[in-house]
Amino acid sequence: MLSARFIGAAMAAGLVFGGAGAALAADCQLSKWGAEDEIGAANYVTPAQVLAATKLVKKGESHPLGIVVDPNMPAFPPRGMMLQIVQPGQQSGRFRTEFGWPIVYNDDIAQLWWGTGPQIDGLGHLGEEDIYYNCNKGVEFAQITGLTKLGVDKIPPLIGRGVLIDMAKHFGVETMAAGQHFDSEHIKAAAAAQGVEMREGDVVLFHTGWTDAMLASDPQAWVSGEPGISNEGAEYVASFNPMAVGADTWGVDAVPPKEGDKVFYGHITFLKNNGIYILETMNTGRLAKEGVHEFMFVLGQARIKGTVQMIINPVAMW
Repeated sequence: MLSARFIGAAMAAGLVFGGAGAALAADCQLSKWGAEDEIGAANYVTPAQVLAATKLVKKGESHPLGIVVDPNMPAFPPRGMMLQIVQPGQQSGRFRTEFGWPIVYNDDIAQLWWGTGPQIDGLGHLGEEDIYYNCNKGVEFAQITGLTKLGVDKIPPLIGRGVLIDMAKHFGVETMAAGQHFDSEHIKAAAAAQGVEMREGDVVLFHTGWTDAMLASDPQAWVSGEPGISNEGAEYVASFNPMAVGADTWGVDAVPPKEGDKVFYGHITFLKNNGIYILETMNTGRLAKEGVHEFMFVLGQARIKGTVQMIINPVAMW
C-alpha cells in the first residue's frame, strides 16, 4: 500500500477531483483525427516516420527500456502480481508419456495487474468526471470484461524517434528527490544544454535517476513518491504533439505535486486531452550514462483485447 505520507499529500492536492461533470462533457473537444478515432497519437506512425527513425541507428546498439518485473516489487495499490511455476500432470515424479517419450516441462501461471512495472497507459486509463479521450464516457465503454473502446489492443506498433532529456543532470544530481518537479523552463533549459529538440510524433523520455536509485534500496519510498513533471510542464510537452511521454518513475507526474498542482493531472493532459500515451518505469539509466539523447524507438505491446494498460519492454536503438 502507499504510505500515509503519499495519501496525505494526494488528498491535500485534490486526488479526488471535484466539479461539474456536465460542464466537462460540454467542453470536451473531439480528436483532430475524427470522432471515431481510438488510437490518438499513434496516428503519427506513418511510413515516413518509420523510415526516418531507422536512420537514427548508426552504431547498431540496442537497449531494453523495460525493467525486469519482480513479483515482489511494489506497485500503485492495489496492483500487484503472483507467479506460479507448475508441471502439469507430472506430480510425484511422473513423466508425461503420451507423446511417445518421457517429457517434462514447466508452465507459468500469473495473476496480475497489467499496470505493474514498465507499462504503457492506454487512452482508456484515465479520465475526468467519466470523460475520456475523444469525449468517450466511461459508463459506455468500461465493462468488467474489458474495454469496448480505447483498448491497448487497438494500438499499432509504436515506431519513431525517441529523445531522452536528462533532468537529473540538469539539476546537477544523480537522483532527483520525491516531489521535485520540472516545469517548461526546466525542460527548455535541459533540452537546450543537451542538444535535444522535441518534434511531432516523438517519444519523449525523462531521466530522473529515481528507479535506479530507489527501487532496490528502498522500495516503499520508491512507490510512496517520485520526482516528475508539473501540470504546466505537461502542457508544454504536449504542445509539441509527441506520440508518447515517459520517465524512469512509476507515474511520470511529480508526487507529491508542485504546490497548486493537481496530482496526476499530467495524465489528463496527455491521455484525455491529447491522446498521447504514457510510458512508466522506463529503464533510462544507460542512455543517460552514455549520453544517448536520440534513438529509434520500437514498441509492440501484447495485444490483449480490452486492456487498459500493458507491461512493456520497448527497445531503444542507436
